[in-house]
Amino acid sequence: MCATIRPTMPMSPASIAASPVALCRRVRRRAPRLGLAALLALALGAGASEAAPPESAAALRERFAAVRAQPRAHPFGEPVYLQALESADRVQGDVYALIAVPYAEARPALERIDDWCRILTLHLNVKYCRPSGEDARKTLTVGVAPKYEQSLSSVNWVQFGLQPPIATDEYLRMALRASSGPFGTGDYGLSVELTPFEGRTLLHLSYGYSFGVTADAAMQAYLATLGRNKVGFTVTGRQADGQPIYVQGLRGVIERNVMRYYFAFDAYLGAQRRPPQERLVSSLQDWFDATERYPRQLHEVSRHEYLDMKLREFARQQVATPPPQ
Repeated sequence: MCATIRPTMPMSPASIAASPVALCRRVRRRAPRLGLAALLALALGAGASEAAPPESAAALRERFAAVRAQPRAHPFGEPVYLQALESADRVQGDVYALIAVPYAEARPALERIDDWCRILTLHLNVKYCRPSGEDARKTLTVGVAPKYEQSLSSVNWVQFGLQPPIATDEYLRMALRASSGPFGTGDYGLSVELTPFEGRTLLHLSYGYSFGVTADAAMQAYLATLGRNKVGFTVTGRQADGQPIYVQGLRGVIERNVMRYYFAFDAYLGAQRRPPQERLVSSLQDWFDATERYPRQLHEVSRHEYLDMKLREFARQQVATPPPQ
């Protein structure tokens, strides 16, 4: 169940990197322009141990144990672990985290894909999200754009297809796919895995993407201009005074966005324990507070700007339909 993406305007890097997708490849070490920062997405995780099927609770726990055992060079303490990988034709980011919400509560909150818009729209660059198509449980229409408020005629549209979910008493996997995108990008997807773990829930969120020469040049232009001072979370060295030096470039873009999506899932799940009428505002506040703990990487707008803009965007997507694709 793949989907297509067609940009309605030149995409900003904030716009592309924000898009909710995963499992993709990466071409060259260069990067896309003021646009490939929102359609970068959330991808499938690395291969699991041979001791368990690749899509199972046992495999997820094995991968988490391996990640947990590695030395960390980023600012997260337990229980959040961030990884980002680059190769000649692929980029991927993964977050493994233990969240306080029990699996019995987390699973029903995530296994309905038509509820995911309440999660994805928490991201600064996701301006619209709505179930679409003949079966609303199988597709999402998503609009992405730069961080400030945008009209629907100005956003870039992505239609994601849901792969067959896996949902048991021990394991949940949900994955979206989009086969192509603007600037020659493709193989977008978004996947989330859950399993019970030591009285909490182990969550794995992953994203990756592929792109061609045009997208590569676009991101390179962005990284040389608006993105030149932006950093990720991985520490690559120390200054003379002992202050950390953080990764930059495309890996920094990936790390920032996978963490923004992780905070969205975490905020949404935490808000489910509140009365229904309080959940939206609670999740918005928690997402903003989480990102502001890392201002060097994630600060973009003020709290008032974010809350005011997002409340209007959530209200709009309840009644407005996207323009024809």
